[in-house]
Amino acid sequence: MADLEYEPISHDHDAFLEKALKRKGCSEAYDGLEDEYLLVRELLGARMRAGLTQEEVAASMGTTKSAISRLEGVGKHSPSVTTLKKYAQAVGCDVEIRLVPRSAPNKRVQRTPESARLTREARGRR
Repeated sequence: MADLEYEPISHDHDAFLEKALKRKGCSEAYDGLEDEYLLVRELLGARMRAGLTQEEVAASMGTTKSAISRLEGVGKHSPSVTTLKKYAQAVGCDVEIRLVPRSAPNKRVQRTPESARLTREARGRR
């Protein structure tokens, strides 16, 4: 066993994905996870920008590294808003949740004074 040398295996992710998406049902399943992947990307990006490890975030949240690992993974786990707020606080961020109308791509929703007030209150500012 000691005579074995490390030989990395090359992997072309784009080619792999292109081939996989041709399989029946794969494209629909992949598209169905888009929101989960976006959330995970946001979580990981925020933690990296903060320069924190999973252990440090876990300690700040009062949980375990394995819980943070599950939170940062795509799977059957859907974190609560409370958990997302704790994670955001641990990495020095705020959580912003928006519902975006399914309208014309360039049409913007007009903000009313009431919606602005609700946004400020959701962020803890009055």
